[in-house]
Amino acid sequence: MVKLKTGITGCGKVAHLHARALINGINSDFKAVSSRSAEKGGKFAAEYGVNSYTGIEEMIAKEKLDVVVICTPHPFHKDPAIAAINAGAHVIVEKPLASTLEDCDAMIRAADNAGKKLGVVSQRRFYSPCMRMFNAIQEGKIGTPALGSVLMLGWRDKNYYDSDQWRGSWEHEGGGVLVNQAPHQIDLLQWFMGGEIDELYGIWRNFNHPYIEVEDTAVAVLKFKNGGIANIVVSNSQNPGIYGKVHIHGSSGASVGVQTDGGAMFIAGMSGILEPPVNDLWSIPGEAEMLDRWVKEDSDIFNSVDATEYYIRLQIEDFINAVVSDHDPLVTAVQGRKTVEIFTALYRSQRDNQPVKWPLKPENQRNDMDGRIMKDLS
Repeated sequence: MVKLKTGITGCGKVAHLHARALINGINSDFKAVSSRSAEKGGKFAAEYGVNSYTGIEEMIAKEKLDVVVICTPHPFHKDPAIAAINAGAHVIVEKPLASTLEDCDAMIRAADNAGKKLGVVSQRRFYSPCMRMFNAIQEGKIGTPALGSVLMLGWRDKNYYDSDQWRGSWEHEGGGVLVNQAPHQIDLLQWFMGGEIDELYGIWRNFNHPYIEVEDTAVAVLKFKNGGIANIVVSNSQNPGIYGKVHIHGSSGASVGVQTDGGAMFIAGMSGILEPPVNDLWSIPGEAEMLDRWVKEDSDIFNSVDATEYYIRLQIEDFINAVVSDHDPLVTAVQGRKTVEIFTALYRSQRDNQPVKWPLKPENQRNDMDGRIMKDLS
């Protein structure tokens, strides 16, 4: 087994999950971490027995790193990712790929120019029930995906937003539930539905979090170019949180679904995962009776591992294998951009009160963060 030298930049809460995944990964040799704060980076590095740096280029050069994981806040993914790529490393970025399309495109362009792999973390794809859904759809067991839905009802309290200075602001978080909590389910929706999106109409609100700038609730209707339609309903306004579900209904009349999250929602570094992900809908002829068995098997596997790091580890192992064998990882940067397109279109739709058509390009001429800030400063 070939092991690649790996490192992390950014030492926040989610970085601890990646550190454990890099230590436990069968093809990872975790060597170093970089942080703008020497004190914070030194403390983090000491905890995991690796070296600490204040510059990403120095870390890559001295440790001869092959792969770097970006764990900085969402609006600050671009600069360290491009720096790491230009320094010779392949890069996988915590979700979302970036908070704006302009940043996404700059990162993808840098990776293409340097011949480096660029991926984005979406570890829920590696859940057994999600893989089962994708394979069934690919095998045509529901016909073609006709109707998709995301329903994610969760909760974030004031303590959550107070836990890090960057949370809850347009400038430092890049958005609310759409940018921070929903990218996992949005990614699954577009992965399952396949095809290109044609149009989106969306609305967002802040219902019960007056101490933050960003949205806590959003709704969208999507039209796909292949004729499929979908809706997205996501919210951080249900206390203590209920579930996250992605359901796909096919042209044959058969349906498949997954509950990715249940109970109070997982918060990196602050809580565990309360309920295992399971297929909660399965009406494929000849397979519906297997649902109870799958639920038990998947729950037993999920409960036998540290789920907070295990599925991140599976994704990092997949990414490293892609680097070694020179093929695409399961979640590419181009796919990660699709998630950013969806929440960007929703922000623009709210701003302009009209549907948004694809393809989406950066709006460099405006100063409203791709529609998030409800004013035009141009």
